Amino acid sequence: MYRHRLLLKLLLLSVLVPLSSVFADPVRVLVWDEQQEKQRKSGAYPDYLGNQIASYLKKNPGLAVTSTNLKAPEQGISSEALAACDVLVWWGHVANHKVSEAKGGEIVGLVREGKLALLTLHSAHYSTPFMEAMESRAADDAIAALPKKMQARATVRWSPEERVRKKKPRHERQVLATNYAFNEDGSVEVHLERPNCVFPSCCDPVEPALMRTLFPEHPIAAGIPESFVIPETEMYDEPFGIPVPDLVIFEETWEGGEHFRSGALWDLGKGKVFYFRPGHETYKIFFEPLPLKIVENACLWLGESVVKEKAGSR
Repeated sequence: MYRHRLLLKLLLLSVLVPLSSVFADPVRVLVWDEQQEKQRKSGAYPDYLGNQIASYLKKNPGLAVTSTNLKAPEQGISSEALAACDVLVWWGHVANHKVSEAKGGEIVGLVREGKLALLTLHSAHYSTPFMEAMESRAADDAIAALPKKMQARATVRWSPEERVRKKKPRHERQVLATNYAFNEDGSVEVHLERPNCVFPSCCDPVEPALMRTLFPEHPIAAGIPESFVIPETEMYDEPFGIPVPDLVIFEETWEGGEHFRSGALWDLGKGKVFYFRPGHETYKIFFEPLPLKIVENACLWLGESVVKEKAGSR
């Protein structure tokens, strides 16, 4: 009798909700934080910024959350750890250079395959995974501009050859210059400026920022008002040396007239990358409900596509 009642309940439930969602696995989130001591010593994050984000995300039953850091074995991002998550949330700053380009390439390779989504926060704009992702997307864009018959024979040549983490002078526009050399054998050399992922002006302390929601219908913006104020933050100012995003969901402005594309989304192969600007190590931004809600929304939405891709590849 009990079994019959259970089957009846499931049948009725399936009319309202797809049965797959009833038994859906939670989105697995790995929150990576270099755990800069300044976070803890300032009093802003006594248990570090990444752990604060993870503790908030754990309240959502649709998310299975773990946190890790730079000092963990294999920097917390072993191949096994990456394979066991769907969304990688990344906060890095002064130790960005300590993560190898090979590891960044592994992360971006998983994103391109649709097996991982990357969510980068604040000063992770020049983290190894984000810079690797932006270079990968810039190469995609440059090759896509060619006729289809030429794309398979195109090779990217970067300028400069090595990755750079350095501000440009304010008067220089951070545009990714692209030039094509067409060879007699039909091959194409794409001479492409490497994304710098930095901006000319930042860091005026303790400034309020006005965040505007440009695409309120997007799932990442669910429950977020048209505008809200972050009371204490740093200022970042455009131009930001990145490939053009597919969508800018949030924009920030400051009293001095500065503005920044503070919630930017890119497709990368089968996967996605989302950059969310707020998140300074000595301001309690990730105790504010709306920035936390945006991260939560992003984890759920990004993770959903990864879970579907992984299920389809089984």
